[in-house]
Amino acid sequence: MLRITRGEESKLTSWYFEIDRQLLSMILWLMAIGLITLVSAGSADATRMGDPWYQFIKQAFLPYTIGFFSLFGFSMLNKKQIIKISVVGLIFGIIALLLTSFHNPMQIIRNGSHRWVNVGLVFMPSDILKPFFIVVTAWFLSLMRKKYGSDIFLNKEAWNLQKLNWYPYLLVFLVCILIMVLQPDFGTALLYMGVLGIMLLVAEFPIKFLPWIIGGLGAFGAIAIGFLPQLAHVRERIGNIFHIAPQSQAWYSINAIKHGGFFGRGDESYVKDVLPEATNDFVYSAIAEDWGIIGACALLILLLFVLNNLIKHAAQSKDDFVMYVITGVAAVFGLQICFNLMTALHLVIDKGMTLPFVSYGGVSFITFCILFGIVLALIREDTWNR
Repeated sequence: MLRITRGEESKLTSWYFEIDRQLLSMILWLMAIGLITLVSAGSADATRMGDPWYQFIKQAFLPYTIGFFSLFGFSMLNKKQIIKISVVGLIFGIIALLLTSFHNPMQIIRNGSHRWVNVGLVFMPSDILKPFFIVVTAWFLSLMRKKYGSDIFLNKEAWNLQKLNWYPYLLVFLVCILIMVLQPDFGTALLYMGVLGIMLLVAEFPIKFLPWIIGGLGAFGAIAIGFLPQLAHVRERIGNIFHIAPQSQAWYSINAIKHGGFFGRGDESYVKDVLPEATNDFVYSAIAEDWGIIGACALLILLLFVLNNLIKHAAQSKDDFVMYVITGVAAVFGLQICFNLMTALHLVIDKGMTLPFVSYGGVSFITFCILFGIVLALIREDTWNR
C-alpha cells in the first residue's frame, strides 16, 4: 500500500501535508453533488429540449476538467505568483467586459443582453473577473494600509494625486459596474458592490458613512431600474415578485420543492421535467425534489461549513492581504448562495446566480475552482510561514 510520509520532501508531498484537506474535501463533495445533479436534472432538461439525454454531461466535460485542474493548479502557487496572474487576468477581464459595450465581432447578444463574448470560448467577462477582482482589490487594500496606516479611508494623503491613491481604483471599479448595469446585468453589479462593501468593512471602513452610501446606492438603483430601457425586464419582474403566475419558473420551482417532501422522489420526479434551468438557476429545487427536504438541508449545511471555514481562516490570518482575499471569496460564495436559494424560493427576482460548485455553469464553475484554489494556496502559505 502506497503511503506518503512527511519525510519524503518534494513539492507534491509538501502541498499534501500543508493544504487544508478539510476545506478541499468539502469542495470535492460539492463538486460530486453537482455532477450527480447534472446527470439527474440534466438528462431531463436535455430530453425535454429534444437533445440526447447525455447532452449536458458532454458539454460539461471540458469546463469541469479545466475547473478541476485549476483548483489544484492554483492551490500550488505562492502569493507573488497569484498576484501576477491576477493582474493579467484582471486586465484581460476588463478588456473582455469593454467588448460587451459596443458592437464588434466578439460581442454576443442573447435576449437583448450584451453579457457574453466569444474568444473561441463563449463566456461572461463578469464571471471570469471575480477571482482577479478580489485578489487585486485585496492587494490594493494591503498596499494602502502599508503606506497610510490603518486609517486608509479618512487619511487625506490617501486621496491626494500620487502614485498610490484611491482615484484610479474607484474609477476602474465604477466603470466596470456601469458596464454591467448597461449590459444589462444588474444582479451581478449588485454582487460586485456587495463583495467590495464587505471587503471595505473588514478594512475598517467608517460605519458612520454606511447609511449614506447605502442610501445613495439605493437611490441610484431605483433611478436606473425606473428609467433605463435596458432594465425594463427588471421592472416587470419586480412587479411580479408578490405573485406567482401558474406555469412560470417560480411556480415550477416551488412545486418541485413541495413535491420532494421529506425524503425526495428520486426517479419519480416529474416537476423537474418541466422546471426551467433545473441544472443552473433552479438547481436547488431539483435537488429538493430528488433528495427531499433532508437532502436539501444537508447540502445547505455543507455550504455553511465551507463558509464557516473561510471565515475562520480570515480571522486567523496574519497577513492583511490573505485576510482580504479570503473575506472576498467568503463574500462572493455566501452572496451567490443567498441569491440562488432565494431565487428558488421566489424571494427575489431571478438574476441567473449559480449555486457554487453545484450549478452547471461552465465558466462560472471554473471561476469558483480558481477562487478556492487561490484560497487554499494562501491559507497554506499563511499557515506554514508562521
